Amino acid sequence: MKSVWQPSVRDELKSRLAKLRERQTPGWGEMTAGRMVVHLADTFRSSIGEITIKPPSLPVRYLPIKQLFIYWLPFGKNLPTAPELVARQPGEWGVEVSLLATLIDRFAAHDRAGKWPHHGLFGYMTGDDWGVLMYRHTDHHFRQFGI
Repeated sequence: MKSVWQPSVRDELKSRLAKLRERQTPGWGEMTAGRMVVHLADTFRSSIGEITIKPPSLPVRYLPIKQLFIYWLPFGKNLPTAPELVARQPGEWGVEVSLLATLIDRFAAHDRAGKWPHHGLFGYMTGDDWGVLMYRHTDHHFRQFGI
C-alpha cells in the first residue's frame, strides 16, 4: 500500500503536483485548483499538529470501521470536509504549490513511531495510518484534477 513514508511516493506526489495548473478544472466538485492545493496543504498541516480539527462524535473513530476508511474503502466524490480545512483562501499560486511540496517532505521528517495528533474524524492514528491516509487523500484530489 502506498504511503507518504515511501520516498518514491513523495517524489510521485510532487511530480504530479508540478503538472497541476492554476486554471485546471476539476472532473468533479466545485473546488478550484488553488483551493484544492490549500486544502491539501492544510490537511498536511493538521497531520503534523499545526492545525487542530474539531472532532465530531461518529462511529468511524473506532476499530475496525476506522481501518476500513483509512486503508480500503474508496474516497467518495463531493464528501463534506472539516471547516478548518477549507477556511483558508489561496494566495499566490507558486507560493501555495511550493508550500504543499514542502509540507509533503515535512510530514516525512516527523518520527513515524512517535506521537501523532488525533485526526478530526478518525481520532487516534499511528504514523503508519497517517502516511497511508495522506497519500490516499492527496491522490484522490489529484485524480479530481486529472493528474
